[in-house]
Amino acid sequence: MKAVIFGVTGQDGHYLERLLVSQGIMVVGVSRSTTPACDVTDYQAVSGLLETHVPDYIFHFAADSTTRHEALFRNHDGIATGTVNILEAARLYVPRSRVFLCGSAVQFYNDGTPINERTPFHAYSPYAAARIYSVYMARYYRAAFGLPVYVGYLFNHDSPLRTKNHVNQSIVQAVRDIRAGKNVTLEIGNPDVRKEFNFAGDIVAGMWVLVNQGTVHEAVLGSGITHSIKDWAAYCFQKAGLNWREHTVMRSDYVAEYDTLVSAPARIKSLGWNPETSFAELADMMLEF
Repeated sequence: MKAVIFGVTGQDGHYLERLLVSQGIMVVGVSRSTTPACDVTDYQAVSGLLETHVPDYIFHFAADSTTRHEALFRNHDGIATGTVNILEAARLYVPRSRVFLCGSAVQFYNDGTPINERTPFHAYSPYAAARIYSVYMARYYRAAFGLPVYVGYLFNHDSPLRTKNHVNQSIVQAVRDIRAGKNVTLEIGNPDVRKEFNFAGDIVAGMWVLVNQGTVHEAVLGSGITHSIKDWAAYCFQKAGLNWREHTVMRSDYVAEYDTLVSAPARIKSLGWNPETSFAELADMMLEF
C-alpha cells in the first residue's frame, strides 16, 4: 500500500506520515521543498506524480492557513486550484485511490453553538471561500465519477510543531523564554475566546479512520470540548511558576474572528474515533519541561 501526502512538511503531514509508516504504508511525501518536489498548483507536476506512484491514498494538506485578505491568491492557488488538480489527476490515473481533503472549522456559519456536517457554510474570508469551493468540487467528483473523496473539517489542533504565529504556540514560547531568563511581554488578543485544544496526532488518526470506511465521506474532526485562551495561558505559565497576567498585555485593536468555535463530532465518533490527548497533556507536550 502507498500514500501520497501533499504538504508533508507541515504539522499534519508530519504526524500522518508517522502514523502511516506505523501501519506499513509506503509514504511519498511531497511539497515545494522536498525531493521529489511537487507544487500542488502545477497540474502537470501533480498528474505526473500520481501517474508514476499510483497511490492507494492521497492526502491534500498543502495550503496557506491564514484567513487574511492579503492571502487571497495564495489561498485560492493552494486550496482551490490544488484540489482541482489532485481530483482531476486522480480521476484520470488512480480512480480507485482514496482522496482526503482538509476542510476547516472556519468555513461554517458560527453562532457559538456546536458545528456539525449539516451546519451551513459561510465565506467569512478568502480562506473559507477556498475551502468551501474545494468541498463542492469533492462532491462533484464523488457524484459524477464515483471518486472516493473524503473531507475532514478540522477544528483547532496543535503540537510542538505548530508555528509561532499561532497563539497557543506563542504562549508556550513566551513561557519557555521567560523561564530561560529572557525579558518577554506577550501580546494577546481576546483571552476569553473559546476553542478546542486538540492534538494534531489525534486529528490525523481521525482522518485515517474516515478514509478507511466507505459510508461516511465528510465529518468534523474535533473533541467538542472548549477552553479559553486564558485557560491555556494560565496553565502554561503556572507550569513555570508564573502568573500569566504579569507577563501579558492585551491588544486594544484586536477583533476576534469568533467568541467560541466548537465541533459536534458525533459522526466521526460513531466510526470509533475519539481523541486521546487531554488539554493538559497537550500543553505539557508543547512546553517540554
